[in-house]
Amino acid sequence: MGSFSIWHWLIVLLIVVMVFGTKKLKNLGSDLGGAVKGFKDGMKEGGQNPADNEAAPGQVTQDTRTDKNTIDVEAKHKS
Repeated sequence: MGSFSIWHWLIVLLIVVMVFGTKKLKNLGSDLGGAVKGFKDGMKEGGQNPADNEAAPGQVTQDTRTDKNTIDVEAKHKS
């Protein structure tokens, strides 16, 4: 009852392609690749100084200005 042979894997691959179609599998692969790339970029940026991250475009930063009309609240769920 060891590992599957190459024929078993080919049959499984054929069934997966028939169920999902090649277009969905292509989109899934590109989405997964983009997620892995984004994770690697995020890990590289995590070691930088905070002053270096301020100049990076597309980064979300916390606004430290206080607005007199804004009320900061914390939402709690009933238990």
